[in-house]
Amino acid sequence: MKERLDKKSFIKYIVSVLLFGFNGIVASNISVSSYNIVFFRTLFGSLLLVSVFFIKGGKFNFRKNQHDIIYITLSGVAMGTSWMFLYEAYEQIGISLASILYYFGSVIVMMLSPIIFKEKFTLPKITGFIVVIVGIVLVNQRSATDGLSTFGIVCGFLSAITYFFMVTFNKKSKNISGIENSAIQLVASFITLAVFIGIKQRFVFHIPASDWPWILLLGLFNTGFGCYLYFSSLKKLPAQTVALCGNLELFSAVIFAEIFLHEKLLLWQKVGAILIVLGTMIGELIKVRRNK
Repeated sequence: MKERLDKKSFIKYIVSVLLFGFNGIVASNISVSSYNIVFFRTLFGSLLLVSVFFIKGGKFNFRKNQHDIIYITLSGVAMGTSWMFLYEAYEQIGISLASILYYFGSVIVMMLSPIIFKEKFTLPKITGFIVVIVGIVLVNQRSATDGLSTFGIVCGFLSAITYFFMVTFNKKSKNISGIENSAIQLVASFITLAVFIGIKQRFVFHIPASDWPWILLLGLFNTGFGCYLYFSSLKKLPAQTVALCGNLELFSAVIFAEIFLHEKLLLWQKVGAILIVLGTMIGELIKVRRNK
């Protein structure tokens, strides 16, 4: 029997993905350092999600699901670290290229899933990985020809690696999902950033008044509200829909950067971005078909 699509959940999911794709545009209007941006993003995002969780009558049961809490906390630490690298890459090499490199994290998950999650290593998955590698090479030709920051490229790849750890630890959690999962994860990310900020600058901030509207927009709306839409719709949608529509985040990030920031990708970089998405889709579609 064909699975029926929940239109309301589908719309919520698409809106959340587009919001995430718009994060870089909002961040480009904030003048403070990348780690300060992520600190306030996780602060306001976690405050909103925790508030929504309690308003909806939720209760955290730390004794019952200790192992899940540990995994989600580790996932939150990885997420906060990944965002720090990503936002630094935004500053160094631009939103388009940083987003493409960050997206490589999903490919790492796809390729290592046979080892970590005991999934079968199939020919289509290997093919998808090769396609993605070709895409990465095409995308990063610009770093050699235009003298882009090597540090920015490294930050982009590190954001992908820490994204991999975020997904891996989160998938280890079996009993906590939805808003509770995302609330705990965001709080753990905030604590990670708080420790880093405390050591680095002892919580001394110099933030222009003009930055605050953008910081609040990024933290409360793009992060808090975006995560609420994302996690509240995830379980109500077919896996194939989630796998395919999730690619809109990368496409929207690149398109928004070109429209609002006039970041131009060369032809081979656009081809590379398409190959990265196609390679990931190959692995996702095979996984979805196997699970049906």
